[in-house]
Amino acid sequence: MILIITMEIVMRKADFENLQAVLAKEKPSRPTLFEFFMNKPLYAILSENKGKNDDEERSLAFKNAGYDYVMMFAPFYFPRKEIAHEKTISLNDGVLISDRKSLEAYAWPDVDKADYGPLAAFGKKLPEGMKMIVCGPGGVLENVIALIGYDNMCFMLADDPQLFSDMCAAVGSRLLRHYEIASKIPGVGALVSNDDWGFKTQLMMSPEDMRKYVFPWHRKIVEAGHKAGKPVILHSCGNLSSVMEDIIEDMRYDAKHSYEDIIMPVEDAYEELKGRIAVLGGIDLDFLCRSKPEAVRQRSAAMLSRASGRGGYALGSGNSIPEYVPRENYLAMISAATAP
Repeated sequence: MILIITMEIVMRKADFENLQAVLAKEKPSRPTLFEFFMNKPLYAILSENKGKNDDEERSLAFKNAGYDYVMMFAPFYFPRKEIAHEKTISLNDGVLISDRKSLEAYAWPDVDKADYGPLAAFGKKLPEGMKMIVCGPGGVLENVIALIGYDNMCFMLADDPQLFSDMCAAVGSRLLRHYEIASKIPGVGALVSNDDWGFKTQLMMSPEDMRKYVFPWHRKIVEAGHKAGKPVILHSCGNLSSVMEDIIEDMRYDAKHSYEDIIMPVEDAYEELKGRIAVLGGIDLDFLCRSKPEAVRQRSAAMLSRASGRGGYALGSGNSIPEYVPRENYLAMISAATAP
């Protein structure tokens, strides 16, 4: 199907096998789309307001926009403090855990008691050809930083590394259990492990500490997905160049999502990574916001053309589609994949 600026919707048949081929670093039968998430107003428009609940609205939106899957979320989360903020938020706000006593007192979620029933039920009524991709309630490092604060994390790594290790285990073991459960639900075609590790110049902590405390849990998450026959996608923002070999060779992720032009344009990333790990999205969010629709369409079409003979690529944004992305630019991007 095609979405044009007037929001006219022309159907195209969903077929998860196309994304499955991309994740296997192969050529799909047609141009394929991937997006982590969009936004509520866009979901309403794309679903033509026919969804009876959030999951159904999102599913219809993904289907009508030409995706072969719908992104689904975990039925639990790690409780956090409510933080009042207008435009930005500090990674030092909302600290709940600062020592072993507070770690033990924290209300850790029991993943085995979380209700996966609605996810399983939804998988039985997906539109034909679609499957679900299930992500986590944040990742290992994201949740650890949210609970202890970034500055506290740095001090903890130096002063009490065992406590930091136990923090990672408390979060990582629960995320691992989540993916073990989700990977076995009928209708789930793939998993997303979403964990931001860095910013535009480097990681949030040293590669050595990432390898010691964080990556072992990611390795287990990927192993759990692969054991169930499901590909696993890493969504992680930041400059990950110092650990890309770990992502590919150690953790063995099937695909990498989240790219920024200021770090490395997706065109360059694809040339560097093709054949080793699938590349998803990458149309830079700043470019997507500031450019004219025709420029967005041309860059998107060129990226699809670059990968057409080699595979392992699905078109999408560098990160996600928040509300401030002009709708005409989003539609111009996906039209490069859905136009005849």
